[in-house]
Amino acid sequence: MATEPGALPAYLQISELLIRDIAAGRLADGQRLPPEREMAAEHGVSVTTLRKALADLQNRNLLDRRQGSGNTIRASGEMEGVYAYFRLELRQGGGFPTAQVLEVTRAVKPDDLPDLGSDTGFAWRIRRVRALNRLPVSAEEIWLDGRFTDRLSAEELSQSLYLYYRERLGLAILRAEDHVEVDPVPNWVPEDLGLASGEPALMVARRTWAQTNEPIEFSRSWVNTSRARYVSRIS
Repeated sequence: MATEPGALPAYLQISELLIRDIAAGRLADGQRLPPEREMAAEHGVSVTTLRKALADLQNRNLLDRRQGSGNTIRASGEMEGVYAYFRLELRQGGGFPTAQVLEVTRAVKPDDLPDLGSDTGFAWRIRRVRALNRLPVSAEEIWLDGRFTDRLSAEELSQSLYLYYRERLGLAILRAEDHVEVDPVPNWVPEDLGLASGEPALMVARRTWAQTNEPIEFSRSWVNTSRARYVSRIS
């Protein structure tokens, strides 16, 4: 499993991957999982770590674990994992998200930035590349209002920004609003994303609100739609 800075614990990585596969229909209700030793070897972890991931799924009512009968998927449980707000999936569905931070900068808020809930003149700009199963699929530019912290560095950010916000800044993301449009790819996007600077691409613009019911963050994500798709499920 991944050992990048800010990576989730190995058992949570497996749990999140399985949750996303269940949500995408890659793991169907009633489907029996492979033997635990086989799964542990596939994910490169110990059986103990694998069982901790399966226990997390069981606690969410997403897995039926019976001695001697194996582990069976239940697709009617709680699927709100760490990446519940991450709407990109591989074209075939699912995929575990990771992030490579390109830049963290304290900057003056640009004129076209939506209201972030305060008159603070600066915000933190975070640029990063998101990957699914290590395949780069999108480039993100995130603006976090400056009132929440005077210090922010790439080294301390979690792979999941929302997890970092909750654990380090005391901000729980309660809702998000997405707007999907076509927008030219900016010139800072790395070549390995497979998008050329200036070419039209799917862009997802998002505002998020925390427990104070004030907007705290605005982001833009440019997506390589030959590799990934934007998915919003309604249940």
